[in-house]
Formats: sequence, structure tokens, C-alpha cells
Amino acid sequence: MKRVLLPERSNWKQQAEALGFNFHSMYGKPYWDESRAYQFTLKQIEDDIEDVTAELYSCCLELVDRAVSSELMMEALQIPETYWDWIAQSWKQSEPALYGRFDLVYDGTGPAKMLEFNADTPTSLYETGFFQWLWLEDLIRNKDLPSGVDQYNSLQDKLINRLSTILDTGDHLHFTCVKDADEDRATVRYLQDCARQAGLQDHFVYVEDIGVDEKSQFADHEGYVIETLFKLYPYEDMFREAYGPILPKTNMRLLESPWKAILSNKGMLPLLWQMFKGHPNLLPAYFEGEEDKAELGTKFVSKPIFSREGANVSICGDSSVIETVHGPYGDEGFIHQAYCPIPQYGDDFTVIGSWVVGDEPAGIGIREDCSQITKDLSRFIPHYILD
Repeated sequence: MKRVLLPERSNWKQQAEALGFNFHSMYGKPYWDESRAYQFTLKQIEDDIEDVTAELYSCCLELVDRAVSSELMMEALQIPETYWDWIAQSWKQSEPALYGRFDLVYDGTGPAKMLEFNADTPTSLYETGFFQWLWLEDLIRNKDLPSGVDQYNSLQDKLINRLSTILDTGDHLHFTCVKDADEDRATVRYLQDCARQAGLQDHFVYVEDIGVDEKSQFADHEGYVIETLFKLYPYEDMFREAYGPILPKTNMRLLESPWKAILSNKGMLPLLWQMFKGHPNLLPAYFEGEEDKAELGTKFVSKPIFSREGANVSICGDSSVIETVHGPYGDEGFIHQAYCPIPQYGDDFTVIGSWVVGDEPAGIGIREDCSQITKDLSRFIPHYILD
């Protein structure tokens, strides 16, 4: 695994904006950064990332299978009891998963270590599945990369195939996200395009504009009843909404399925460690106050059970906070995870996002940050495979 400096395409910003990738720069700084790329060997991809992603996803499914029958686990995950039976039923009925993203620490030598699993509302989907593939094709065409290079990226094809498996041709699928969130809207827009390619009829409505009637039916802003909804909105937030208790009573089908709530918070990390202690791709993790200090070590990472984009995450030493990101999370408690050094290239720290669609590994996207804590303004860096 190498970081390689490469020439930027002269027209990439115009291309991005023409394709709706309007958040390629944010707050005057680049989000998409093609001044460099990461080079992998095929063996690194297949053995250290693809196989590991499949193995970790299998562990996560085992966790769900155990948690739906465990009151102690559901309590530890801070999931309100109102939703336990609903979540368990969705699992036992084999309701489908669409996609998720593991965040991995990997420097080119194994084993990769799992930092967390974004199982419910992961973003950076468009830039991973589509825009970095365009980048690769352009660089090969411009002879800035040799013709034999490849990319670990079957994300778009797998999303289209998965959607066509979950639903039937011609079915209606609504998509939603919150207002005033450009990255979320771009992710949903990309999934809408995948849905159309899968033969589905797609509709969009903002979360704030969804209504519910006396029959516990959810409807969009035009009054149409929502049969199936892809929601880029976290389950833990839905559970807090006034309509939350109605969710188990409605006939509306949700993507992600309700059992994904078990995997959508960082409380899963200590539960995974309890089940698979010593697993080479897991880091020791404990709920705050339950630590095995010998396993956790003198340097650890404190994470809120519910958090997004690094908010309220801290790197801690014996008696001091080394690095922290402020934010609104933490009321539900924290977990402590063993510290794992993030690979550093120059002034940048690198985390690999490894995608799974259904139960199949599907590609990677790479984020760089000047901090060891990956935040909302970290940069997306493309990659390629060269043997």
C-alpha cells in the first residue's frame, strides 16, 4: 500500500458539478482530493480487506442473532424496549439488508483492524461507487496510469443487483434524508439512480415532510402512501421522534431493515469483543466502567454509543485527553476501545472504508484527515490496484 502523487484532471471540478457532485469542496477546502491516490496489490485487497470484510460481517450477523434474544444486550445498546419485538421479528423474518461500511485501520500489512461498522446510514457512497471509477478511467485514458490497473470497486453493480433482489420490477421505492444536508442528498440521489437501473419506480421526500395518518400509514409530501422507504436517517433518531412508536404498527417496509438498529451504534463494539475475544481483526472494547485495563492498555479511544463523523470521540492516555472532537453526543454513555495507530502519510492519517452490499464485500473508499479522528471534513482519496 503506497500513497502516490498524481496529476489532477484539468476539468474534474466541472465534471463533478455537471454530475451533481456539488460538495466536492466544502468550506473552501477540498473534500474530493485527486492530487494523490493509494496503490494496492491484488493480494492486499483480496486477503487483507475483502476476506476480512466478509469475516467481520459474518461476526456482526452472529451478534444480531444473539442480541434479538437477549434483554441485556438490547439494554446495553440503548435501544428502547418499545422496539425490541419489532427488531427481533424483522431478523427472524430474514428482512434484507442493503449495504454498510466498515472503517478499517490498514497500512498494507495485515491484519486490518475494525474501528467501527456504519451499518445504518453510511455516506461517501457516490464518490466510492461512481466518481472514483470515472477518475480511474480518465487517468488510464490520459496515460497517467498504465492500462493494466484496476480498482476494488463493484459497489454500483452490486447495489443495482441487490435492489432488484429486494424488490420486484416496477415496485415503488421512496427515498428520504434530512433537509440542508448536501452529502446525504447526494447519497440518496445516487441510490435513486441505482434503483431506476434496477427497474424500480423511485420517489423522493424529505424526512421532515413525511406524514402519518390515523391508520398508521406514512405518506409523502404529495399524500401518496409510502410502501417501502429507504431512509438515510438513523434508527436512534427515529426512535426519539413522535412517530417512533407508530413504526412497529405500520405496514411500511424500511431499508435498512429494523434489525440494523443493533449494528448502528458503537455499543456493538464491546459486544463483539465479548463474543469474539482475541479475533485478529477486532480491537478490545468495553462499556465505560467495565474495562479490562490490561487488555485495553494505557491509551484508548472513548466513543459515544451514538455518534456521527467523529463527534465527541476522544483519544485518551492514562490521565489526560490527547485529542478530542466536540459535539452533541454522549448522553447514552460511552464505550472504550483499544487505541490502534492510524497509518500516517506526511501530515495525513488514513482510514479505509470497506463496503458490503447484502452480505458481499463490494469495494473501498479512503478518507484522509489531519487528525487521528476522522471527521466530517476529512478528504476522500481515490485508489487503484497495480501488481
